[in-house]
Amino acid sequence: MKKINLRLNNLNEVFPDSFTEEQIAKAKTAFLKELSKKTHKFYGGKIQTAPKAGVFGFNWFNVWYTPGVSKISTTIRDDNDTSFELSNRGNLVGVVSDSTRVLGDGDCTPPGGLGVMEGKAFLMKYLGGVDAVPLCIDSRNKKGEKDPQKIIDFVKMVQSSFGAINLEDISQPNCYKVLDTLREECDIPVWHDDAQGTACVTLAGLINALKLANKKISDVKIAMLGAGASNTTIARLIITAGGDPSKIILFDSKGGLHKNREDIKSDPRFYRKWELCQSTNPKCINDFAEACKGADVLIALSKPGPNTVKPEWISSMADKSIVFTCANPIPEIYPYAAKKAGAYIVATGRGDFPNQVNNSLGFPGILKGALLVRAKKVTDNMAITAAYSLADYAEDRGIDPENIVPTMEEFGVFQTVTADVAIQAIKDGVARKKITREEVFQKAKEGIIYSRTMTKMLMDKDYIKEPPQGLLQDALEYAINKVK
Repeated sequence: MKKINLRLNNLNEVFPDSFTEEQIAKAKTAFLKELSKKTHKFYGGKIQTAPKAGVFGFNWFNVWYTPGVSKISTTIRDDNDTSFELSNRGNLVGVVSDSTRVLGDGDCTPPGGLGVMEGKAFLMKYLGGVDAVPLCIDSRNKKGEKDPQKIIDFVKMVQSSFGAINLEDISQPNCYKVLDTLREECDIPVWHDDAQGTACVTLAGLINALKLANKKISDVKIAMLGAGASNTTIARLIITAGGDPSKIILFDSKGGLHKNREDIKSDPRFYRKWELCQSTNPKCINDFAEACKGADVLIALSKPGPNTVKPEWISSMADKSIVFTCANPIPEIYPYAAKKAGAYIVATGRGDFPNQVNNSLGFPGILKGALLVRAKKVTDNMAITAAYSLADYAEDRGIDPENIVPTMEEFGVFQTVTADVAIQAIKDGVARKKITREEVFQKAKEGIIYSRTMTKMLMDKDYIKEPPQGLLQDALEYAINKVK
């Protein structure tokens, strides 16, 4: 068996030479899942709490706690906004989930979401210099039903401890009511990353893909598979950014969204879907294969593949077709198959394929920008600004069909998004604090450098240990045997 390196940058080379492209894709998925389980157990999770103030002598305990800390309590009592300066609140995000729609695995029970929520906190700290706390909650009411009001009440009760809230993995239709209510009723920004974050980064990828295909967003025909929180928000942002709703068709498990969908109209919980029923798909098309014929763009966030999107659907699309298949953990069709079917540009949500359209590119900078100006909410304008910021950053360093958006390895993208979003918050009148773009940019840069330097120091000093090579090889052997 071939040896895999610790950087995991040789994944395509470690599998048997006899493996087909499909087998390699399946083996990579199996390897990453198994390695994730083994390394999470090795580390006991992936985040921790650490002091950021020093202990320079015994009496410093009396400064950080009683009696000195009494001055902090009374100061904040007299002016609650000072909590952003005198505590970590100004750089702290609560990652809230009821774990009812975790990736492609559905309802995983409240503690089942901890891996993802810790992952969000991990990425916020490393990529954006933002501290975050996972909060997986039980949203069941006395009848045992998942109750959106329970989530709303919880967030409103804990908002005084945080500078922002990141909602995550809440199933529809509850996710709509939770986000829309909390955006209006909380004094801090509430952001639904599955919806707004995914929409923001997808729009960024689409902007650059359309540039390469020499097409305009107002002219293209778009077929969208899946009508959950992600795709409905993507559609809304595309329309806000200039897309023609009459050329957009969304599909859920029962068919196309259109004005004759009485099942959606009659259920007030699905009001966001009904809005799209009224503005999109004027011909009331109900067959996805028909919707794909001549379409310029296919955006799928639906059931994990690899056979959810059919090659023949892609083959029927227009020249220089753009295909985003972003289901996790397995895309609706693998990129090699989509390319073989005729797609010009293919993107997925995974980093082991080209063009990772993943919300991880957006939320660290977006939330940091909101925090630095103490925004009261994240507006749609801020999300669209973030999308253009991502697209412009990638275009400035060069784009091609295999490289339409920045990657998480590009240090500068997060501080750029932070600065652009913060300035948009000021323009939108939702910022409590007004500072210049350069000040935001520098503060973001300092925070990111701090986080990454601290992580590297812990690794260099062996406080964060390397996982044993045998652990990697065991995961590789597992994946190979699973696929053979």
